[in-house]
Amino acid sequence: MARFERFSPVAVKVTVQSSNGTTYIDYRNVEPLRKMMSPNGKILGRKRTGLNAKEQRMMAQAIKRARYMALLPYTSATL
Repeated sequence: MARFERFSPVAVKVTVQSSNGTTYIDYRNVEPLRKMMSPNGKILGRKRTGLNAKEQRMMAQAIKRARYMALLPYTSATL
């Protein structure tokens, strides 16, 4: 079955390896996180982002932290 173009993964690298080997997503690096949001400000799903479940949860938490710290907007008014 053919893959639809609108569901192609975003293909942005958001995970970072720390020196002790743990994987995390930095909430202060807002450009990759902005690409993981829709034009209306919603967090994109796993089918669109191409992340696994653990990375998707970390990405959602990083976006929420960046919103709380006013690094990312809550709505599409400023995207």
